Amino acid sequence: MTRQILLPEGWPRPKGYSNGIATSGGTTIYVAGLIGWNEEEVIVSDKMTDQFRQTLLNIKAVLAEAKAGPEHMVRMTWYITSRQEYLDNLREMGAIYREVMGKNYPTMACVEVSALMESKAKIEIETTAVV
Repeated sequence: MTRQILLPEGWPRPKGYSNGIATSGGTTIYVAGLIGWNEEEVIVSDKMTDQFRQTLLNIKAVLAEAKAGPEHMVRMTWYITSRQEYLDNLREMGAIYREVMGKNYPTMACVEVSALMESKAKIEIETTAVV
């Protein structure tokens, strides 16, 4: 599989994500919207940062089933229930992301929603990867 980060000439390098990624060959993996619950489907905490860490760990676990890892991610869509809580914790969430996922920055979108299907969930992330 080949992977090319797409950065138009003259554009600054984005912080924490990529503007675009082109791939060829390989297997595409689609990971459902995952949330910050454990293997018993219990939300780990009321804090967005704790749920974020668990969500990333859950994504890594699903990717590992396909012999993939964070380095194979090409797209993430984040759904958050509080833009303000996200912004208030942005620095910590960045540190958590780098700790769990390394310096692998797929294309990303982050959308504030009024609620998620699991009432205690504060963040849900869909992921696409190519191995």
